Amino acid sequence: MWEGTQAGTVSRLSPSVSSDVGTREGGRDEARKQMEELMKSEMLRGTLSMEDQMALISGCTDLKEALHGAQYIQECVPENLDLKLKIFSELDLYVNDSTIISSSTSCLSPTSMFTGLQHVKNCIVAHPVNPPYYVPLVELVPHPQTEIATVERTYNLMKKVGQSPVKLMKEMDGFVLNRLQYAVISEAWRLVQDGVISPRDVDLVMSEGLGMRYAFLGPLETAHLNAEGFKSYCERYGESIKRVLATFGPVPEFDGEIAEKIDQALWEHERDKDDQLKAGREYRNTCLSHLAKLKKEMKKN
Repeated sequence: MWEGTQAGTVSRLSPSVSSDVGTREGGRDEARKQMEELMKSEMLRGTLSMEDQMALISGCTDLKEALHGAQYIQECVPENLDLKLKIFSELDLYVNDSTIISSSTSCLSPTSMFTGLQHVKNCIVAHPVNPPYYVPLVELVPHPQTEIATVERTYNLMKKVGQSPVKLMKEMDGFVLNRLQYAVISEAWRLVQDGVISPRDVDLVMSEGLGMRYAFLGPLETAHLNAEGFKSYCERYGESIKRVLATFGPVPEFDGEIAEKIDQALWEHERDKDDQLKAGREYRNTCLSHLAKLKKEMKKN
């Protein structure tokens, strides 16, 4: 459990709550390592130096103590509903009436997690995207009883710390990012399954094609610019879109032979899988770091 403070208090509930001093120090060491990397890449946010920011991070093993004076709580425990319900019921005992309780869940609905809490009006999903420092989107999803003020305060806080929040007007299974992501993964699976293209080439279609556009423009604006406006795009391509969509198959089971085929295609070899994942994630983060810097510069122009 970690508590950091800058212009108020933010508590972050992490997956591991332990009395082991080594665990807490390990967390601080990891935070320092990441901040050093951000400083080297000139991506460290805020007006404070790295050392000043590190001074605002402290470890705590007592929940009541960790929540004292907190204005905003970001829950980051594993995607397990029973665990989250336990955590939120405990948080509900110690927070005051103005503390925002947010969850990092990527799919669990606010209704399933927050219903019945005394402070439900202050509860909200604030779903970040991994890795959140380079991919700034945060999906804000309110419970039906969440106050508008809670949504606005969370939105403003996310903007203040450099994220790009979006407000969902109601709950939807999978929220928005994962619904779009799952649609792409589902069709990618079907294309491999039907022998249309290899797994590696599917990824190239995205990274060297659609992804190049979508790094700066969303699908609706892309369509808007590919014609004389979005209405023109629909008039020009609507029939073709409907024809192609009608050929989409059923939702895949995501197991069996095709899962094995895709998995094998994505490993360079069967040895050193941990090293491959580490190298791949480092490459991803480096690319996203450069892209984030470019987007930042483009916005200045």
